[in-house]
Order: sequence, then C-alpha cells, then structure tokens
Amino acid sequence: MKSMLQGRLAALRARSIKIAFGAAMIALPAAAQADYRLAVGDVLEISAVGIPELRQRMQIGQDGMVALPLAGQLRVAGLTLVETRARVRQLLPGKEFRRRNEEGREYPVILTPADIDVAVAEYRPVYLNGDVAKPGEQPYRPGMTVRQAVALAGGYDIMRFRMNNPFLEQSDLKSEYSSLWAEFAKEQVHVARLQAELNGKEDIDRKALQETPVPANVAADIEKLGREQLALRNTDFSKEKTYLDAAVDQEDSRIRILSEQYSKEEAGVVADTDDLKRLQELFKSGNVVMTRIVEARRSLLLSSTRQLETAAQLAQVERQRQEFSRRSDKLNDQRRLDLLAELQDANVKLAGIRSKLEASGEKLLYVGMVRSQLVRGSGSKPQIFLFRKKENAASEKIAADEDAELLPGDVVEVVLQADLIPGLAAR
Repeated sequence: MKSMLQGRLAALRARSIKIAFGAAMIALPAAAQADYRLAVGDVLEISAVGIPELRQRMQIGQDGMVALPLAGQLRVAGLTLVETRARVRQLLPGKEFRRRNEEGREYPVILTPADIDVAVAEYRPVYLNGDVAKPGEQPYRPGMTVRQAVALAGGYDIMRFRMNNPFLEQSDLKSEYSSLWAEFAKEQVHVARLQAELNGKEDIDRKALQETPVPANVAADIEKLGREQLALRNTDFSKEKTYLDAAVDQEDSRIRILSEQYSKEEAGVVADTDDLKRLQELFKSGNVVMTRIVEARRSLLLSSTRQLETAAQLAQVERQRQEFSRRSDKLNDQRRLDLLAELQDANVKLAGIRSKLEASGEKLLYVGMVRSQLVRGSGSKPQIFLFRKKENAASEKIAADEDAELLPGDVVEVVLQADLIPGLAAR
C-alpha cells in the first residue's frame, strides 16, 4: 500500500513538472524569456506537486516583496523567473507538511526542490496612449504585439470623432465651409465699404480684401454690390448736405428781405408818430379837426402792427436758419458716429466668422482624414514608440512597428503621422 502511494506521488510530481515547464516556456517570447525580470504588479503562483493546499497566488507589492507560504517574505522584484524559482526552492524544501489520507490518518510530507514550481499567473498590463480609440490599460498576453494591443484598444483613433457616416458628414461640412467663406467675403466687403465712407473715398480699397475660395463670379457680385451701396450712400449724404446748405442760404435770403422790410416799417412808424404829434399840436390851436387826429392814430397803429408782424417773421426765420445750420453741422459728426458703430459691429462679426471658419476647417480636415483612411484601409503606417522601464528605474524610448512584441509594463505611444492627414502638413 505504501509503495503504491509513493508511486502515485512520483507520477504526479513528474506530470506537474512537465506542465509547469511547458507553461514557463510559453509564458514569454523566447527572445525575452531569459531577460524579463519580475516587477511590482506581477502576480506569481506557487504550487507543490500533490499538495493543492499550498497553491497560492500573490502579487508583488510596492516593496518588491511577496509572502510565501511556510517561508515568509521574499524579495523577488528585479529577479528573473528562473532566479525566483531557485530562491523559493532553497527556502521551502525541508519543510514538513502534514496531510490526511482517505482514512483520515495524518502523514508527513517533506517537500523537495523538484516538488515546487513558481510561475507568473498574471503579468503587469501594458498601456496605450496617443492616437488610439480607447487609450489606457490593456491586460498583457504572452506574445502580444503592438498590432494586437492597438486592436484591443479599438484601433487607431480615426473614428474617435463620432459621426454617422464620414462621407455624408464631409458633404455637410463642405457646404457649411463654403457658406462661411461666402459670408466672410460679404462681411469683409462690408468692412471695406465702411472704411471708404469714413475716409471720404469714392471706391472700395481692393487691396484690403483677402483672397477667398469663393467662386470668382460670386466674389465679383459681392464687390459690385458693395461699390453700388457705397455710391448710393455717398450720393444720399451729398444730397442731404446740399439740401441743408441750400436751406441755410434760403433762410439767409429771407432774413435779409425781412430785415429790409422791418427797417422800412420802422421808418414808417417813426413818420406816423411824428405826424400824429404835429396834428395834435395843430388841434390844440384849433387848426385841424378831430377826424384828422383819429386817422393819424389809425395809421400809426397799422404801421406798428406791420412792424411787429415783420419782427415775428424775422425771429421765426432766424430760428429756422439756426436749425438748418445745426443739422448741417451735425450731419458729418452723426454720420461718422454711425459708421464707427457699424464698423465695430462688422469687425466683431468678421472675427466670429473667421473663428467659425477655423473650427469648420479643422472638422473638415479630420473628417477628410477619416474618409481617406477608410478608403485606403490600413495602408498608412503610424509612428510607434515603446517606453520600457530599465533596471535603474529609467525608461528607455524605443522606436517600433506594429509587429513589435511587447513586454509587461510597456507604454505604447501611437502617433498618426502629419503627412498622412490631408492638408495638415501644409499648415
């Protein structure tokens, strides 16, 4: 009975050694198998043949230590898997472990180095950054390449810009982009026309206009309308100015006439006053009758009334003349104030259109890149850099390609090359 039990244990040991050896052989790429050193975050699994109670997983802590059953703490960070297995086998053999058989009787089991195996159950994750759809942490798998890691991250970020259909989105954005350029061309002509009015010019300064991708006939029509508006506004201003100046001249003429009339009526009032005084003296001496005095008084009253009416007309004409003169003087200032306010609003609007153009251009550029890459498929080659931590805790930057094999803890930086994006390299 005892010999049969020992035979079974030997067979189990041999089988477990073969399985453990095979797992260790496929755990890492052959080229990196001997070089890979354990680090914080790796998870180890320790097992003993025929003693499932001793199977245990443990993660390497920040201090680089793991807690071994029956052996306590052991520093493994920086060691290869072979070195770690050798140290564990040095610590655990000679330990007695008691088990129970099927009959419930206890019996001692002494561990030997061949009974113990150490394997990596989980490796540190790799990290993807840059132009991938889902940057971040990805679980490491033995033999993983950059291409596989990018695939797990959702591929390159050509679809990060959420859209229903890049072909339809591009058409809509092109329409919006063209409309914004037409609005920009119209508004810059508006600004140039206001500048011409402020400077008293008869035509728009063509050099102040920025070239736009608007069709030539559309741009010509916009400029033509701007020139016609400038001509009409200048003509309207000239007419208003001419009307006010003419009104002032007309009122000056009426003032001269009324002034002369007033002077004559004033002389008539003086003559009628003297005549009334003379008749009153004659009436006292009995040389004139009363009717003559009454007639003289009536004549003085009429001439005085006419003089007052003329004075009132003269005052009214002078007020009208002052009003026309004030309007003529204010016309230039008010026109300049209105033009400056309108020019300020136009410049703000032009700046807003320019900002929208830049944003729309960026969107169109991005969608164009998406559409281009969807059409080309995977023909474009991105720039890929690996950042791999060395033993001295410094990171090494390694240029790689999509078929480069990764190691646990690698950081992958993916950059879509600028010359692959239409129009971006030319900026």
